[in-house]
Amino acid sequence: MNIAVREFSPKDISATVKIWNEVVDDGVAFPQDKPLNEREGTEFFLSQSYTGVAYDISTDEIVGLYILHPNNVGRCGHICNASYAVRGDMRGRHIGEKLVTDCMAKAKELGFKILQFNAVVRTNTAALKLYEKLGFTQLGVIPKGFLMKDGHYEDIIPHYHIL
Repeated sequence: MNIAVREFSPKDISATVKIWNEVVDDGVAFPQDKPLNEREGTEFFLSQSYTGVAYDISTDEIVGLYILHPNNVGRCGHICNASYAVRGDMRGRHIGEKLVTDCMAKAKELGFKILQFNAVVRTNTAALKLYEKLGFTQLGVIPKGFLMKDGHYEDIIPHYHIL
């Protein structure tokens, strides 16, 4: 499997919404708690500064995606934020790393200076290991900052990386 990352196109909507909703339905990583339909997904993905999709070069099968957008406005508009989703059956194959590194390059290309993650859930050990590997800095811990699907609250660990 040879994975590359390219810009989202509306033709990708069925696969990307399915992957996005899988993470939302898992209820352990994204702040969103409602799934997207294809119309909402198209609007959402196109409204970002950039949406990238990871795909298998040989089959064109979409296996993951990311969204990139400003974390704030005005004097903090140089800081961006991103979210990543990898299809459940494709996790553990370094697709997330490809998504994050592509996102970092795209963010820099778009003029952002810092990539910040507001809510990395403490139990998301794969993400925590990846962000450490890629040189992100942890900002501390927000106790019980994330409502898990099962109803308990989990700590979140904000991160940043200077681009």
